[in-house]
Order: sequence, then structure tokens, then C-alpha cells
Amino acid sequence: MAAMPPASPKIRRWLWQRQVRPAFWTVGSVLSLLLNVILLVVVDILAQQLFTIKHLVNDQLLGGLYQNFERMDQAVIATTVEVDDTIPVQFTLPLQQHTDVVLTEDTFISNVTVNLNTGGLYIQGAQADITLPAGTVLKVALDMAVPVDTTIPVHLTVPVSIPLAETQLHEPFVGLQQVVDPYYSLLGDLPDSWADVFSRP
Repeated sequence: MAAMPPASPKIRRWLWQRQVRPAFWTVGSVLSLLLNVILLVVVDILAQQLFTIKHLVNDQLLGGLYQNFERMDQAVIATTVEVDDTIPVQFTLPLQQHTDVVLTEDTFISNVTVNLNTGGLYIQGAQADITLPAGTVLKVALDMAVPVDTTIPVHLTVPVSIPLAETQLHEPFVGLQQVVDPYYSLLGDLPDSWADVFSRP
């Protein structure tokens, strides 16, 4: 193993001047400077990591949560609902109107009072049996209640648009935003780099 070369006389005199106190202060100053440099390097590395962590937590985690809660509150559910059903219908239909009724066959009516004026023959208030031929039009007044009991098939395509801000989900979304907002604002005020640190007043 090669021997270490002897230190030059100048270095030896600077390190050791045959006095303990100056030598102690010289060695202590050198060690202090080295320690300060090492600490500055470590602080810079840690600060860079903190800036990165701050970016990840604030911009991606908290910022993402806050913005997505806000978007969810502003979202709209848009879809179409297919209705294919049968609806029962039950009601009573009042019917009151004047109408014409056409006889579909000869109709015999007995013991009616007739007035007959034909040629030289005049009969008034006579009791008779008559037959009304098919096709005779009779004027009648309808006054009745018609019961209706049936079912109606329903086939519909209904467009639906529901803003979530107008539903019960609005309050939870706003609450989640308010939970995240203080941390999001707090971290947002922190510097993003050393340049940001020294540029702030």
C-alpha cells in the first residue's frame, strides 16, 4: 500500500499553528460550513419533494374532488323512458243530447193515439195499432248515464331531463364541496416552487 504524501508546509501551518484554540476554531468552521452545505442540499431536495406532493394533493386530489363535485351538481340526467302498459278506465259517462234514430226493421206499436187527415177523411184522437217501417227516422232525446269499464293500452316514449341541482342530491354535493374547499384553498395559497417563494412579497 502506497504511503500518503506528506501535506505541504503551508497546509500544515494553516491547520496547526502549534496553538490549540486557533486549530479548534479552524476545524470547527470547516465542519460547520460542510454541515451547512449538506443541510442546504437536503432542504432543497425536501422542498422539491414537498412542492411535488403539494401539486399532487392540491391540484389532482383536492382540486379534482372539488371540481368533480361541482360538475356533478351541475349535471343533468337526460334519458328517455319507454311506457308500455295498460291503464284500467272506469267511470260513468252522463249522456244528454238530441239525436235521430233510424229503425233497422219494421216496428209494431199497439194502442197509440193517432190523428189522421187524408183526403176527405179526418180522424182525431183515435186509438190504433200501427207499424213503423224499417228506415223510419225518429227524433229522440237521450238522457242517461253510461257506465264505462274498459282498459286502454298506452305506448309512449317520454323524454326525461332532470337537473341534479333541482333534486335532493344538490345538498350533498354542495356539502362535499364545502368539506374540501378549506383544504383546497389552504394548499392553493402555498408556493409551487422556490421562484414562487422568493417572488412573493
